[in-house]
Amino acid sequence: MAVLFMKRFVYGILVIYLVVTVTFFMMHAVPGGPFSGAKKVSPVVAGKIAEKYGLNEPLGLQYLNYLNRVAHLDLGLSLKYPGRAVNELIKESFPVSALLGLLALAVSMATGLAMGALAALKRHRWPDLAILVTVTLGLCVPNFALASLLIYVFSLKLKWLPAAMWGSPLQTILPVLALSALPAAFIARLFRAEMIDTLEKDFVRMARAKGLSDMRLVTCHVLKIAVIPVLSYLGPLAVELLTGMFIVEKIFAIPGLSQYFLNSIINRDYSVTLGITIFYIALLVAFNLLVDLAYLFLNPRAGLEWGVSHERA
Repeated sequence: MAVLFMKRFVYGILVIYLVVTVTFFMMHAVPGGPFSGAKKVSPVVAGKIAEKYGLNEPLGLQYLNYLNRVAHLDLGLSLKYPGRAVNELIKESFPVSALLGLLALAVSMATGLAMGALAALKRHRWPDLAILVTVTLGLCVPNFALASLLIYVFSLKLKWLPAAMWGSPLQTILPVLALSALPAAFIARLFRAEMIDTLEKDFVRMARAKGLSDMRLVTCHVLKIAVIPVLSYLGPLAVELLTGMFIVEKIFAIPGLSQYFLNSIINRDYSVTLGITIFYIALLVAFNLLVDLAYLFLNPRAGLEWGVSHERA
């Protein structure tokens, strides 16, 4: 397992390096620059600023200098927020995004597993059909459309919940619902299929014949088997939550990391764009590594299968 962990870790470092490299050269390949926006800057001032941030150096040298700073965990200084480091911006805004993401992850997992289990236990009956319709709607409606609908219904019409901002528990409800609906629907569909497959196995039929209740059957025997494929979905789920967070935070005016990221793209703030990209990719790599370890813990045979596949490759 240690060898497999090291392979995954090295693979994650390579992914981060490739993403940083591609993002760096793509940002510099787009016409224009940080000072080509609406606010006019004199050539003299622009030259001094470019010299301060090293933007007048050859592109290859800028790239090597940036890699050296990243290796020392220094993501540079923002071009649009004078005197502020990218590390400082991330430290300031990431707790908000992290709380939103964790709440959405918890809600999507709890809702998806509960709906999937109920649908499997009540297969071909009205609870199953109702859940399947709900899941289909959840998979079809994008989070920005759902966010707009939630604001219209619960904020503008019913006036039950605040429409935007962040700070009170009530202000977290609509963003979390908008962000967790699609993942919850996918988890429900996946878990329902795995539950149905597990419930048809011989050991489950034997347990039912002995008079074991559905609740005891699910919690003691079925859950630990059927949940394994759901764990493998947590990696893609993290990607969905991070990408969906950009839109949801913008719609609900949440002061999270997405505001700096989107503004940096518009303003061509290279340091902030690259720094937040590196931070997000590092989070995804770490999260996927934890998911792999959890998957191996619940299904040790997977480690042997992965090892065999790597040897054959």
